[in-house]
Amino acid sequence: MNFVQRMLDADWAAVEEQVFACRPSDVERALRAHPKTEADLAAFLSPAAASYLEEMAKLSHKATLHHFGRTIQMYAPIYVSSECTNSCVYCGFNRHNPIERATLTVDEVVTEAMSLHRQGFRHILLVSGESPPHAPVEYLAEIAQALRSDFSSISIEVYPMSEEDYRTLIDSGVDGLTLYQETYNRDRYLDVHPAGRKRDYLWRLETMDRGGRAGFRRLNLGFLLGLSQWRVDGFFLGLHGAYLTRRYWKSHISVSFPRLRPAAGGYEPPYPVDDAQMVQLMCALRLWLPDAGLVLSTRESQEFRDNLIPLGITQMSAGSRTAPGAYAVHRDAEGQFEVSDHRTPAQVAQTIADMGYDPVWKDWDSAFLATA
Repeated sequence: MNFVQRMLDADWAAVEEQVFACRPSDVERALRAHPKTEADLAAFLSPAAASYLEEMAKLSHKATLHHFGRTIQMYAPIYVSSECTNSCVYCGFNRHNPIERATLTVDEVVTEAMSLHRQGFRHILLVSGESPPHAPVEYLAEIAQALRSDFSSISIEVYPMSEEDYRTLIDSGVDGLTLYQETYNRDRYLDVHPAGRKRDYLWRLETMDRGGRAGFRRLNLGFLLGLSQWRVDGFFLGLHGAYLTRRYWKSHISVSFPRLRPAAGGYEPPYPVDDAQMVQLMCALRLWLPDAGLVLSTRESQEFRDNLIPLGITQMSAGSRTAPGAYAVHRDAEGQFEVSDHRTPAQVAQTIADMGYDPVWKDWDSAFLATA
């Protein structure tokens, strides 16, 4: 069964009841179990697991060292456009928010990218609002072609596309796809996406399959922490990640943890997630998906990010700006949300090194494929 059908058949309330019904004995069994079952994942996400967080953290640390060593891969986002045709109630780029918007020219994107290149970055993420007329496939392909010789990995976080369009971008030098389902709760999804193409829950849910079939080397998924009950969203995220790992075994699967931050529109998350709960979610997914990368952005504070390095994080952004042109071009545009960690990339890298880890600026080269 593919994951889309699994979600169509899913009973959110039943899973929520299962998670909240877990007892300490269920968590203890899950900690010992190998391989892990879906019942074990539910136990790790349950309120009962809060009393076992220290043990989960130790096992998460051990699993991460085994699969990834002491490395943290560095990346930075480049916002190429803040134009958007959607009405997501939580997003600063919501088409109804009266913000200053901008779409960079290809040359301006190159200027932004090279400012990051001079700071050491070789992994970048191209981000845009969901407006195909402002950021069409041809535009993104031209950007990738202009940057591919200077960056070892170029990923995109834009609107969902067809498999054919993804193949076009891969041929142009894009190797990674990031896309968040926002929430796996279909009813809640419709509530927070009242208009625009993004309202189509299934089109978005099928995106990772299209990306996997197209041949992306990296597939990065997640949900927005704060939109729905995180324990249940975390359960379905875990199932999604496991499905992608089995189905698209040539792609490296990773998981992000974007916690909602203040943005234009003043949206207040109805299901806020505190730090301890976020740690529990990360540890649960590390124990469930030991081979998956875990990604943490500058949405989180300096202290919190530093403390999470030993618990399973394998990839971190640094020096991030969330407005088009904010690194070097200095266009008059507002950001998608407020970042929390304002350190420079060099400062983040130094902290990682001081903690006994290796900040990795480049861990891939397209020449590997030619050699293979």
